[in-house]
Amino acid sequence: MKKEHPFIDHFKHSFSQNNLVKLILSKKRLKTTVIKMVTIKPVQLKGELRLSMVTSNIHNDVTKNFTLEESVLQISNLLKEDFYQADLFTLEKDWHLLYYRSGKFKLKSKPATLHIVDVAHDHVKKRILDPIGNIYLEQLGITTMDGVVKKDKQDKYRQINKYIETIEVILSSVHLPESFTVVDMGAGKGYLTFTLYDYLHTKLKKKPKVLGIELRSELVEKCNAIVGKAKFDHLSFEQGTIKDVVLPKIDVLIALHACDIATDDAIARGIKDQAKVILAAPCCHKQIRNSMKNQGSLAALTKFGIMEARQAEILTDAIRALILESYGYKTKVFEFIATDHTPKNILIAAVKTKEIVLPDPIIKEQITTLKDTFGISFHELERLMEIKGDY
Repeated sequence: MKKEHPFIDHFKHSFSQNNLVKLILSKKRLKTTVIKMVTIKPVQLKGELRLSMVTSNIHNDVTKNFTLEESVLQISNLLKEDFYQADLFTLEKDWHLLYYRSGKFKLKSKPATLHIVDVAHDHVKKRILDPIGNIYLEQLGITTMDGVVKKDKQDKYRQINKYIETIEVILSSVHLPESFTVVDMGAGKGYLTFTLYDYLHTKLKKKPKVLGIELRSELVEKCNAIVGKAKFDHLSFEQGTIKDVVLPKIDVLIALHACDIATDDAIARGIKDQAKVILAAPCCHKQIRNSMKNQGSLAALTKFGIMEARQAEILTDAIRALILESYGYKTKVFEFIATDHTPKNILIAAVKTKEIVLPDPIIKEQITTLKDTFGISFHELERLMEIKGDY
């Protein structure tokens, strides 16, 4: 495979990281060339990121939009046939490329001089994940062999980055030793597990042991094969249920989209281990919805199916948050992913701030009042803690 020009590598990297400001091709090779200059900028078209190429001719400007792959081909040909000079402006650095008549070139960089407003949302977006040369993203089907995010995986790529951005903020408020244990309950295909491991080791320079728990054996086998290819020595995947798998002491517990009461199984294990951080993004709320017996004015509130479902979601997650607080966790509940990426966008983020042996009786009373109001006999997380003799 022919190696690409380093300037092209920098261009592709800036595009993949959403920090490309613009690229300018100039200094014509031939005076007779009708093209005076070419300017390339990122543009959002129908929800997808493209590159707008403005070709300035003697009499007019012509604008065309291209994919990254098409743009790379255009730029390579233009540099070969029409221009001696190229200037790449990014949020990280400016790159200056100059060709000589002999065919040799000079490439140098300097600190960034320009800033950009995100083409879609009026704010700068910078991705934590670098897709270039990323083995596990390629193996997971997110990127091509050249490190380009696939068209049908753009949403997944943004979603993973948003997960890490959220976790980054939470972990920055917690004192963690250099070596600690992270458990991802219900790891699935491993998108977040791999990314989190990479982020903790590469960006934060920590040395955690990261363990992904998944029930489906074929996914566990596939993920462990990718671990070997990526040479992630302290990452592994194990088959088992969230409730029963044997685990080491947990410092950070993550459970994203564990279905219904599986979220409660995960939270209960985190509380039992006095994990420093518990992050849960619930999926499905069947247990509470099936047990709600609303009467009086509340019966009218939940008369319609969609309203009943939303009320069950709010009630389920509110009680989860209260139980966490009762055990000394400072807890927040918030939306962390845009609904166009995933409808399951509520995150319960709990950080251990107090050493509590028995749950706070005042909060227990608040939970009892909520249950009585909505005719609920029990909440699964509450039941799990009772089984452990704590509640």
